[in-house]
Amino acid sequence: MRVKHPVSVPRGPRGAAAWLGVATMLLIAPAWLQAKPLTVCTEASPDGFDIVQYNSLTTSNASGDVVFNQLVRYDEAAGKLAPSLADRWEVSPDGLAVTFHLRPNVSFQTTEEFKPSRALNADDVLFTFNRMLDPNHPWHKIAGNGGFAHAQSMNLPKLIKSVTKVDDLTVKFELSESNAAFVSILTMPFASIYSAEYASQLEKAGRQADINAKPVGTGPFVLKSYTKDAVIRYDVNPTYWGRKPKIDRLIYAITPDAAVRAQKIKSGECQIALSPKPQDVLAASSDKSLKVVQTPAFMTAFVALNTQHKPLDNDKVRQALNIAFDRQTYIKTVFGNTAVAAVNPYPPNTWSYNKAVEPYPYNIEQAKKLLTDAGYPNGFETSIWVRPSGSVLNPNPKAGAELLQADLARIGVKAQVKVIEWGQLIKDAKQGQHDLLFMGWSGDNGDPDNFLTPQFSCASVKSGINFARYCDPQLDKLIADGKRTADQPTRAKAYAAAQKIIHDKALWIPLAYPSAAALTRSNVSGYRVSPFGRQDYSSVKVD
Repeated sequence: MRVKHPVSVPRGPRGAAAWLGVATMLLIAPAWLQAKPLTVCTEASPDGFDIVQYNSLTTSNASGDVVFNQLVRYDEAAGKLAPSLADRWEVSPDGLAVTFHLRPNVSFQTTEEFKPSRALNADDVLFTFNRMLDPNHPWHKIAGNGGFAHAQSMNLPKLIKSVTKVDDLTVKFELSESNAAFVSILTMPFASIYSAEYASQLEKAGRQADINAKPVGTGPFVLKSYTKDAVIRYDVNPTYWGRKPKIDRLIYAITPDAAVRAQKIKSGECQIALSPKPQDVLAASSDKSLKVVQTPAFMTAFVALNTQHKPLDNDKVRQALNIAFDRQTYIKTVFGNTAVAAVNPYPPNTWSYNKAVEPYPYNIEQAKKLLTDAGYPNGFETSIWVRPSGSVLNPNPKAGAELLQADLARIGVKAQVKVIEWGQLIKDAKQGQHDLLFMGWSGDNGDPDNFLTPQFSCASVKSGINFARYCDPQLDKLIADGKRTADQPTRAKAYAAAQKIIHDKALWIPLAYPSAAALTRSNVSGYRVSPFGRQDYSSVKVD
């Protein structure tokens, strides 16, 4: 506390004692008096806060990572699953049943609209999953036209036969088949646990839509207000069951332009800036007021080729587009050589990565020949969809799209670049309206299935997350086979074969494996960048 005016110190024994008492109180002030707000400059507005409806990382960061918890979490430091709302679980010997034991005395958040009368129990878990799985559930239709994208792409309605309450703190999932990735899937934000009591209150009041605007979870932060494209404000949850945050408030300053985010952190308007451009990372490394936090990311940037649109339904056409694109120039221009050229759907430090798959060469003449062989000697017209603002997976969308456009023009393909607002782009792409789509995928845990099932399974075509919109029985079987056993070598063999099909069929133009980075002020401590793009502010302190 800075004194602005001279202060008269009381004299005499009593005065001295009183002053000493005040000084002592200041020295031993509780943590909440010493805590400071944390402002984070983020790159886009969330789609909403009912996280089960959405699949973008921006929405996960604004909802699933701060307002909610899941049954289990992925411990990034240890590289393994860890307890969260469930403090332990058991998998039956045949893999067909998973039983979760809930942590006792976990409180749901108290908000202006809701005051819980009980702690978290099995009814909340049943509500959460039955809402996604059962078409007859009264809350199943409360998801708009998009449905429950992740649950559908992971084929959970077919995989989960039932979710039953054993007792108030025990829940049993019965599966239709053994699935080695099942518990890992539940670390994903879409598996956040909701309050059945709050849902009942909203239903009685006819305000079901409030579950998307006024969420209630068990997480470390309570949503206080949201202004689209401007700011999200959170307070610390005073009844949080886990490690109490060292900040007193969390503010998301929505700042789509990376250059503006860099300016804001330099001026102190925010203490953390997400998704900086490579040049901003370089500049920050020599600025004593800033720190660079980064790690190799479990992410892949790619261009999805919509195989349901002609002539992109032709293997040779898709291969030609891959061969016509100069990836090295792209990586140098867009990522400043801070990323590695991508070949397979997930990064090479992932178990089961198929090293035998060779990248497509950059060869304009070979690309022209493939187009001729496919029946398009003069090329064709198409469109390239891209978001307006930069992100970890696409620091400079406009530059990347223009590079691809220019390369395709060299083989006679006339591609119109369409810059579409992020929320609308995701909505329309899930409906398959795109041709070529600049996109990226971030895994939520270290399991390869976290890429393969949502991006390449047939079930995910229906949910819309399979942006290549490719359904192949052989590929689908390999992905399914990789989940039926816990034996990692057996799983790796299936996944290696799947990667070969994905490459040979040229379902994507793989772009890059980026590094995940953030900029912080020098007085910020305890912040770590997640390789999965998740956000954890529980240990962050602003000095």
